[in-house]
Amino acid sequence: MLNFALVGCGKIAKRHSNLLGNDQIKGAKLVAVCDVVEENAKSISEEFSVPYFLDMHEMMQSSRVKIDIVVVLTASGNHAKDVSALAKYGKDIVVEKPMALSLSDADKMIEDCKNANIKLFVVKQNRFNVPIMKLHEALEKGRFGKLILGTVRIRWCRKQEYYDANPWRGTWEMDGGVLTNQASHHIDLLEWMFGEVVSVFAYSTRALANIEAEDTAVVSIKFKNGALGIVEATTATRPTDLEGSLSVMGEKGSVVIGGFAANKMETWNFSDVSSEDKMMLQKYSVNPPNDYGYGHKAYYDHVVDCIENNKQHLIDGHEGRKSIELINAIYESIETGKEFNLGSMPKHCKLGIKS
Repeated sequence: MLNFALVGCGKIAKRHSNLLGNDQIKGAKLVAVCDVVEENAKSISEEFSVPYFLDMHEMMQSSRVKIDIVVVLTASGNHAKDVSALAKYGKDIVVEKPMALSLSDADKMIEDCKNANIKLFVVKQNRFNVPIMKLHEALEKGRFGKLILGTVRIRWCRKQEYYDANPWRGTWEMDGGVLTNQASHHIDLLEWMFGEVVSVFAYSTRALANIEAEDTAVVSIKFKNGALGIVEATTATRPTDLEGSLSVMGEKGSVVIGGFAANKMETWNFSDVSSEDKMMLQKYSVNPPNDYGYGHKAYYDHVVDCIENNKQHLIDGHEGRKSIELINAIYESIETGKEFNLGSMPKHCKLGIKS
């Protein structure tokens, strides 16, 4: 049995604690939680009958609990320093997206975990959605032929009270905007499906939210394989969430996965029809109840399997870094009004920088 501890007990911690604290993950259990806000830590502590701490170092050094894995769920801008600080304890670490805001921070996290000889897992649970996995299998089998166009659409509703609930939300120093927060999972999916990115061109605006960063953005992407990509992202959808979807089009097939969190198969159409194709829409067309989707359980099952059987994990620090590089490039294009080539160092991106 692997013992998990949470650092950070905000909104997303409810999803993680429900899985780990309610015995939904075989071979895993929740043993401790930590948050600098006592009310947050105490709430989860009481719900799952585990001790709570206000200082993560006190928790890691405590004789009251035995911890195998630490899950970092703090504000995005604190991920890097928290992971680096926790690495010295020699326990494997799971960190929520985005793993960091800057490339230098991501690189330091990777190096610190390597030096501590521990695994660093980055939460990208949408890769474990069954429709997404089926899509990736089709890509690996070459069923699409030449890839032509990939599109992600994040049309979610985040009203002003969402941003006001935590003062770090929507700030350049600690969060970024819709691209870094809400769209990062879908940007990761697009890059996972289409591969290396050559360049980006983007626009953004603050349509409704009173924040430093953007609440709405559109991005054009050139991939190394010749395909093009589009990112459409907004938290200004009203009155409620609309979709979090992914489309892949190739010379021999088209797939659209919609729903709130890329969970619902909407189109599965190939020139070479297989027996499985006929059942695809029927089997994988369930929409999740919210934008978290269904992938977290499969993600944690993967984490446990990798640790118990010493397997290579699907999304390590190097893999998590890719979407950070792409998002930084997108912000560089927004700031300069020019196409930006990946591989160059962004000079004007505000992400992770105090205003």
